[in-house]
Amino acid sequence: MLPHLRNRMLTLKRYPNGVEAPYFYEKQSPSHRPEWVKTKTVFSESNSRNIDYTLCNDLPTLVWLANLADLELHTNLSLADDIDRPTMLVFDLDPGPPATIVQCCQVALWIRELFEQLKLDSYAKTSGSKGLQLYVPINTPVTYEDTKPFAHAIAELLEKRHPELVLSSMSKVAREGKVFVDWSQNDRIKTTVSVYSLRARDQPTVSTPVTWEEVEECLQGGDPDRLRFLSDEVLARYDEMGDIFLPVQDKKQELPALPGAEPRQQKARKPSRR
Repeated sequence: MLPHLRNRMLTLKRYPNGVEAPYFYEKQSPSHRPEWVKTKTVFSESNSRNIDYTLCNDLPTLVWLANLADLELHTNLSLADDIDRPTMLVFDLDPGPPATIVQCCQVALWIRELFEQLKLDSYAKTSGSKGLQLYVPINTPVTYEDTKPFAHAIAELLEKRHPELVLSSMSKVAREGKVFVDWSQNDRIKTTVSVYSLRARDQPTVSTPVTWEEVEECLQGGDPDRLRFLSDEVLARYDEMGDIFLPVQDKKQELPALPGAEPRQQKARKPSRR
């Protein structure tokens, strides 16, 4: 987990009395934290105050978080030293029953195909709950003003091409049997469950990186349980496969401009003709 948590602001999701009891989110790092726990101070406009976010940069901090019953670890898409610059693009694929992760696999493959046409690599992981998440590493200079409309455009294009299965807007009425492509996660204030994080469910499922071959096999087989992994299974997968999600942290890719948009480097610098 550590390479994916390091220098990313954490939102804790704590279950002090177990997964069947009430939980709470915690952005402000606990005041009783040990002095060796690193934090990042960020001004919150919604709260009109500074918030000290926890940074999990080492194993002792991770053990301390486990001791707090922080079963789920949710991170921002940017690093703490530049919170306005996301290092990745993310799509959260959320199925509306009776759709399952099987239908999410189909949508993920369509998204992968779009990015392949743009010469960009993408990586998939389970949410650890009922859906699938797709990540496009960037690690080059962009802002959320670049990534959020780009992700929105991809979601709308998919809905236009596949209206029978894809939904690009949050509508509970229209969700039945479709996959909501949540593009809005590409935002400075949003967080996504970290890869390898446990999920607080009746069994210890994990947000698990999966290969594209596994995604294709799940779609072909039609069995949602093919992409359901418990904690001991994930450890065994890591021993066998290594960290197949690591490229998301360091692979550099240029995000192309949206059709009709000005090149990013020219924004705010184009001279007036008046």
